[in-house]
Amino acid sequence: MNKVKFGWAEESLMPNGKNIRLAGQFYERISNAVDTPITVTAFAVESGNDQMIICSCDLAGVGCSLNAEVKEMLKDKLPISVDKVIINATHTHASHVYTQSNLIKGNLNSFEYLKTVIPKDMEYVPHVSGKDYLDPNDARDLIANAIVNAVVKAWENRKEGLYQNAFGRAVIGMNRRVCFDDGSAQMWGDTNSANFEMLESGNDSGIELIYIFDTDKNLTGVVANVACPSQVMEHRNYISADYWGQLKLHLDKKFGRKIFVLGLCSAAGDQCPRDMIRWVNGETPVDDPNIERLDYIERRADPSMFDLSGLKVVGRRLANEVIGVYEELSDNYKDEGVLIHETFTLKMPLRRVTMKEYNESLEKINSFIDKNRGKKINYRDNAKLHIYSGNVQRYKLQHTTDTFDNEIHVIRFGDIAIATNPYELFLDYGNRIRARSRAKQTILIQLACGSLGYLPTERAEKGSHYSAYISSGFAGHEGGDLLVRETVTKINEKF
Repeated sequence: MNKVKFGWAEESLMPNGKNIRLAGQFYERISNAVDTPITVTAFAVESGNDQMIICSCDLAGVGCSLNAEVKEMLKDKLPISVDKVIINATHTHASHVYTQSNLIKGNLNSFEYLKTVIPKDMEYVPHVSGKDYLDPNDARDLIANAIVNAVVKAWENRKEGLYQNAFGRAVIGMNRRVCFDDGSAQMWGDTNSANFEMLESGNDSGIELIYIFDTDKNLTGVVANVACPSQVMEHRNYISADYWGQLKLHLDKKFGRKIFVLGLCSAAGDQCPRDMIRWVNGETPVDDPNIERLDYIERRADPSMFDLSGLKVVGRRLANEVIGVYEELSDNYKDEGVLIHETFTLKMPLRRVTMKEYNESLEKINSFIDKNRGKKINYRDNAKLHIYSGNVQRYKLQHTTDTFDNEIHVIRFGDIAIATNPYELFLDYGNRIRARSRAKQTILIQLACGSLGYLPTERAEKGSHYSAYISSGFAGHEGGDLLVRETVTKINEKF
């Protein structure tokens, strides 16, 4: 068996002193401070005749057009196929808004669609105006170049090394969809209600870990797979790598030198860092119409998971476990490992709307326009109409296509399976894949090589609300079932 070679690289996504538009909400936010730097981290592995390069980006998502552009840029810079490159997002909500092209021609985001139908006498008033920030076109160039540079450097930096894969446990993510006794569900729903019945799903506190060493057994980097998006800071105006940035600070302090961190978000489309039962309000108001507590009860619980106080707790929890597991590792270092990397295109069925849903959505939009002629509208109006504009666009789209392409990677590395998907994938799908995998350890990477929205379960679709609306993503539960079957099949073929 061949010796394994590893390479690391990190590139900055910081905007050189400028403010940036922050992604992740319906309303506009402009940065006014920095918590931790945002970066891209690339990890290259070569064993035998196969390779993988995983590039983790402190972004809300890696759009399909950005993924395609970067792969094209890499073709002349890498001696291996760009099919061996995985680009994923940590899903921080405190990083760049950047220019993105449509996945499918004619399919616009909610706000862009509304601008095409509202009359000229209805003026949209930006939530933030008159502030200087990095242009989204320039942000895209910065991001693309940083990813390309990190991938190339990681490949060029590869050397023979050692590794140990391990397992940890820390509560980072919790389910954020609240179910009520009438069968409905709501993201961020108020559990302090006589109609509250249960949380829609569970959580996954497991952390899949790989520790990478040089040949002298010095730790060089950590791969960590956590089932929670990095969105503690999603409503604040900080640039932040969120809890991944905190983990890096703790590791660098512990080891007194740079330790690379490859942050991988597992299936976590319905997860968040907040306890919906022991709800704690933000230290200052949270500007989100979905997060309202009319009868707020102060709880003895976590600090606010909307603020730096909560972020530091989450970062400490994760760091304590990563460091604790490291300190208990045996001398069973490995320098060899089978590497089989398969990339394939999965045609997913487009989630469809009925004619009734289409007509009802048109009526909602037209009614809103009639009631607001001559008025100014804002981000809250856009948020309210998101579901309806999405239904109208989907109805038109489904007359021209039944399926759309997904770039999927399934890898065997030693006794580890690695599988990607381009969604905010609900936890239940990840649980099904992990439980049926024949690998000793299974790492799942969501929001990889594309950003195609939420992929809810059938139960969530019936409960509805944001993250389960048709407008929340391109695929529905039939596609989720297909993704599980194909992923499990591809994994188990390699074991």
